[in-house]
Amino acid sequence: MMSTIQKSPWKRLSAVPIALGIVGFSMISPVYAQEKLVRTLTVTGRGFEDIQTTIAQVRLGVEVEGKTANDVQREVARRSNSVVSFLKSRPVDKLETTGINLNPRYDYTNNRQTLVGYVGSNNVSFRVPTERAGEIIDEAVKAGASRIDSVSFTATDEATAAAQKRALQKATQEANAQADAVFSALNLTRKEIVNVQINNAVAPQPIFQDVAPRARMQAAAAPSPSPVVGGEQRVEGSVTLQISY
Repeated sequence: MMSTIQKSPWKRLSAVPIALGIVGFSMISPVYAQEKLVRTLTVTGRGFEDIQTTIAQVRLGVEVEGKTANDVQREVARRSNSVVSFLKSRPVDKLETTGINLNPRYDYTNNRQTLVGYVGSNNVSFRVPTERAGEIIDEAVKAGASRIDSVSFTATDEATAAAQKRALQKATQEANAQADAVFSALNLTRKEIVNVQINNAVAPQPIFQDVAPRARMQAAAAPSPSPVVGGEQRVEGSVTLQISY
C-alpha cells in the first residue's frame, strides 16, 4: 500500500511538463516557419567627371572717400550709374547689386577720436563668358569702377547637369564591379538589387581667382585686356547598392 501511494504522485507530476512542452512547441513553431533570412551585400561606388568652366562670375564696384556724407554718396551714385549703364550694354547675365555702404572715417590721435570724412561704396555682380571677362572688367574700370573684389569660374547649368548624370553612371558601374568581385571571391551567387541610394550628385564649387591685391584700390585701365583664364571643375557622384545573394 505504501509503495502505491508514493508512486502515484510522481506519475501525475511527470505528465505536467510533458503537456506544457507539447503546447509550447505547437505555438512557437509557426513563427519560426514564417521567418526567412535575407542575405545582402552593400557596396558604394564613386564616379567623377571633369568639365571646363566657361562662365566668369565677377564682383566689382565703386568706392569713394570724401569730407561729407552727401558728397560721397552723390559721387558713388554718379559713378555707379555709369558702371551699371555700361554693363547693361554688354553681354552680361544676372547683373545685381550686392552691397551699398556708407561709413564714417575717424582719426585716432592722442587717444582722441576725430571724424575726418566718409567712405561709400556700391558693389555689383554679374556673369559673363570667360573669354570676355578681361575686356569687360577693364571697360568697367574706365566707366568708373574702382575695386574688383572677386572673379570665380563655373560651368553652365546644362554642362553641370550632364556631368552629374555621367558621374552617377560611373558610380553605378563601379559599385556593380565591386559587388561582382566580392561575389566571385566568396563563390556566392548574385541575385537582385533590393535597394539603391544616391548619396551625392551635387554641383561643384566655383573656382576663385585671387584678386586681393586689387581690392579696395584704384584700378587703372590696362593697355590690353586683363588676362582671365578659367579651369576645370570636378563633378562627383556616389551610389550605394544593396544586392541579395
